[in-house]
Amino acid sequence: MKLNSIKNSWKVWMTAGLAAIIFTQSACRKNLLDQNPTTVVDASTFWKSESDATTALVGAYASVAPLFTRDYFWEGNGDYIEVRGSGTHATDVRQGAAFNSSYDYKPTGNGAGSDKMYQYLFGGVNRTNYVIENVQKMLPHASAASLPGLEAVVGEARLLRGLVYFRLISLWGDVPYIDHIITSATEADTMTRMPIAQIKDRIIEDFTYAFEKLPATAPMLGRAAKPAALALRGKMHLYWACWNKNGWPELAGFTPDAAAATASYQAAEADFKSVINDYGLTLFRNGEPGQIDALGKADILPNYYHLFMPIANGDKEMVFSFTHGGINTALGEELMRDFGGRTQEFGQCWLSPRFEIADRYQSIVTGDYMPKLIPINPATPGARTLPNSAINPQSYANRDYRMKSTILWDNEMIIGLASLKSTGYAPYIYKTWGGNVTIGGVNYITYLTDGTTSGYVFRKFVRNYPGQGRSEGDYSWPVVRLADVFLMYAEATNELNGPQADAIALVNRIRHRGNLPALAADKVADKNAFFNAIEQERIIELVGEGQRSYDIRRWRALSRIYGPPGGPGVQTKDTHNENQELLFQNTQERGYEQYYIFRIPPSERNRNQRLTQNTPWL
Repeated sequence: MKLNSIKNSWKVWMTAGLAAIIFTQSACRKNLLDQNPTTVVDASTFWKSESDATTALVGAYASVAPLFTRDYFWEGNGDYIEVRGSGTHATDVRQGAAFNSSYDYKPTGNGAGSDKMYQYLFGGVNRTNYVIENVQKMLPHASAASLPGLEAVVGEARLLRGLVYFRLISLWGDVPYIDHIITSATEADTMTRMPIAQIKDRIIEDFTYAFEKLPATAPMLGRAAKPAALALRGKMHLYWACWNKNGWPELAGFTPDAAAATASYQAAEADFKSVINDYGLTLFRNGEPGQIDALGKADILPNYYHLFMPIANGDKEMVFSFTHGGINTALGEELMRDFGGRTQEFGQCWLSPRFEIADRYQSIVTGDYMPKLIPINPATPGARTLPNSAINPQSYANRDYRMKSTILWDNEMIIGLASLKSTGYAPYIYKTWGGNVTIGGVNYITYLTDGTTSGYVFRKFVRNYPGQGRSEGDYSWPVVRLADVFLMYAEATNELNGPQADAIALVNRIRHRGNLPALAADKVADKNAFFNAIEQERIIELVGEGQRSYDIRRWRALSRIYGPPGGPGVQTKDTHNENQELLFQNTQERGYEQYYIFRIPPSERNRNQRLTQNTPWL
């Protein structure tokens, strides 16, 4: 779909969404002197047609999408991306008000900073319930011609509700479950937390209904179809399997069950297999690596880079995505603002890769890890030519194509953008911000940012063409990508059967995107080895997409990454060998527990005394 048609489609949808929001708000008001409002749609004249139902559905999408389109902030809770804040405006949901703008998303101390997200997620539940309940009332009176469309609207709304509740239980465990319109403050303030197992069943029911009622292909960009419902149901099964296999001791009343884990891995396998085989989905540009430019050049970037540009909107790899409006809509995405530096339309570089991720990019020759990079003070004689020096550009040769697509290291080029025009190439040189430099006889102004403390910045998600401001992007944020489904399928089957041929082949297809050779025999020798290979691909393939911290939680990998509670922790560095953050030093068990489960917001408990608190936060 061309750029203009995407923008125009979004405008139509958002106009309808605003109408739905106005309607929803008016329907909740009490009658005033028995007068009908004259400036909003009255409920008695709405909910009459499939068009009305679809309009209300768009309002639900408008409410839910902003809760997920900046999931990259969660990467700060992981181990490979530094997030120094969320750069949001507290009054603007589109800008990510569900994220706390005064909160740095770090691996430590994160569970107390997401109160807004809890509240906004329940706002999404309310909006979806409004659609579900009212459209369900239309079903008994619907004509045979309109019934499938109305049921599909309910299916999409239930898929959105399931998605929101999936997020709620992933972070808070037991939460109140609401499946109807709340009209009484008394009811809202007296709800109790439903056990997570019961909510999981409701989520599965929502995704199953959506699968049964949705079409095989979405009616337009940004809406859900059968593969989305299956992928999300499979993911819920996978998480439930992990929680039962690995335990969740921080969640009071949760008892792991090995049999439940096995059954859920099997259910996940079946759902993922169907997504992979039954709907004609393929990786972007058939998973081919594409061409790559020489070190220090960026005229030709691999296909993985373009996967995160608007050219990939609607691609078959995008199993489910949320759209953005683009130019002049006030509904653009913030990727350039959050991932780019001042060199790109005065981006703010809220996120940057940690030094440690560079060593995860493997050799395209051997298919394995390369010698670890050596952080070194640039004043050291020969520092920029020393083999394996982190500031020697040649140390990055012959690596996974996804590296050049994802990050910048010293002397890598990126297009500068200002006032909607290109300013030409800017070389990135850590801590040499906006300076004059000559490379190959050409004068340049170096990359300008003070946002990174690692030595690297992102190329992934950062546009390299003019015409759009930092907050005017129209890239459709991927909620589920086919590559993720490949990896989740491999994980589920590995837990059940160890490495199996079809799963190995799928992982190798993802590796091929980075121009890597197939996994060597020792990488698929047993269940543990193959799990490590799957984790490696999840780190590299999904970096910056908001997945890593959730993987750490469901695998209970915190001690594996940072050492046991009370230990020395991990000292992060930058490419200049300067110490940065010291993570989990002397952190006691309670600090680890608070990573695995977030606190119920105190403001919610103050309003509702029946809400219990998660044990690590007592």
